Amino acid sequence: MAARPLLLGAHVSNAGGVPNAPIRAAALDATAMQMFSKMANRWAERDCLDAECTAYRAELAKTDVAATSIHDSYLINLASPNQVLQLRSTISFIAELKRCEALGAEYLVSHPGNYMDDRASGIDRNVDGIVAGLECVPGRTMLLLETTAGSGTALGASFEELATILDRVPAHLQGRIGVCADTAHLFAAGYDLAAEFDDVWARFSDTIGLDRLRMLHLNDSKVPLGSRRDRHELIGEGAIGAGAFQRLMTDARFMTVPKVIETPKLDDAEATDRRMLTLLRSYAGDRPSAPPP
Repeated sequence: MAARPLLLGAHVSNAGGVPNAPIRAAALDATAMQMFSKMANRWAERDCLDAECTAYRAELAKTDVAATSIHDSYLINLASPNQVLQLRSTISFIAELKRCEALGAEYLVSHPGNYMDDRASGIDRNVDGIVAGLECVPGRTMLLLETTAGSGTALGASFEELATILDRVPAHLQGRIGVCADTAHLFAAGYDLAAEFDDVWARFSDTIGLDRLRMLHLNDSKVPLGSRRDRHELIGEGAIGAGAFQRLMTDARFMTVPKVIETPKLDDAEATDRRMLTLLRSYAGDRPSAPPP
């Protein structure tokens, strides 16, 4: 089997300006990266001006990064029953998509919202917000719905719920929506990647389809299986353990899926991320393994 590109990197800071993010990715020898396009915990929106976009692309061109993603604001809740918050979230979501297009980002990673009142109604609102955003901002950026840990009233913790949201997006927009699977979130939601790796992905394939899996967030978990809490840990040092990550780095089904770490940064973000990526590359070895029959 011919060697395939390993798309691996980290969520990197955009401190000092978005053009600095590729510089930080290059320092990690990354081939994939994720960043925020603004302050993630503030509503204040901004446009990416031409000079900024030009500088960003120039820095990106100096790197080996081949897969780029932007994670949207943590404040966005397209499923909210509060009309003001839902409208504000939709406006912010549209702004995120516009920045993605301006910068040429391949993916926008977004958490499904919190329904707060009624789950079915929350799904309806979430789908409406997604459709509004994609209709308002045509282009090449693909929206990736991230699997969630399922705390409180969060949507997207089960494959079935994600499939429901995905399937209700109109046919003409289906090519612009997929899934980002976060290992820590999957584990917290009850999907045992440590002991039932093949069963978990068989379920994903049967319910959602592996063709929809466009990105993996590789994070170990500080909390036990099914805890419904979102707590990331360093690779191989949490409740998931090294085995699942070794499989993800060698299984042919995931070989060309971009992989990004969001593990704790500790006292030195670059040094810690580099250590995690070196470990994951060591798992990858030289050749992909075949999937199970």
